[in-house]
Amino acid sequence: MDPVAEDELVGMLNLLLEAERAGAAVAYETASAAGDGALAALMRAIQHDEARWCAMLIGHLKARGARPSQKVGEFREKALAIADLRERIAFLNRGQGWVVRKLEAMLPRLPEGGLRSDLAEMLASHETNIARANEVAGRSG
Repeated sequence: MDPVAEDELVGMLNLLLEAERAGAAVAYETASAAGDGALAALMRAIQHDEARWCAMLIGHLKARGARPSQKVGEFREKALAIADLRERIAFLNRGQGWVVRKLEAMLPRLPEGGLRSDLAEMLASHETNIARANEVAGRSG
């Protein structure tokens, strides 16, 4: 497998950043709409994770001398248009799954080091959040 070229890597990091911003916004709005309880708590935890990954991605972009994107992914508007919270969470999970697939494709092409380690942690976090959201949304009222 070919290593990731620098311009491709910067483009992918910015695409992930835009997706993470969208995910953070969706999780925040969903937590607000859910009120109290397990679903709201989970969405707040996911929002916190998404914000953490935004900061990590920005740090790696800046360390490369690249300009972090200021955009928010289109996913935000599409997800927030879904009024039913269970359906919105299912859509959020599809977005999280997209991130998982992008990371799984990119990780083998990266050299060992801080970026690869951080992205592997981000991948594991997304997989965990997908499973948690499936569990909580499945039993929420």
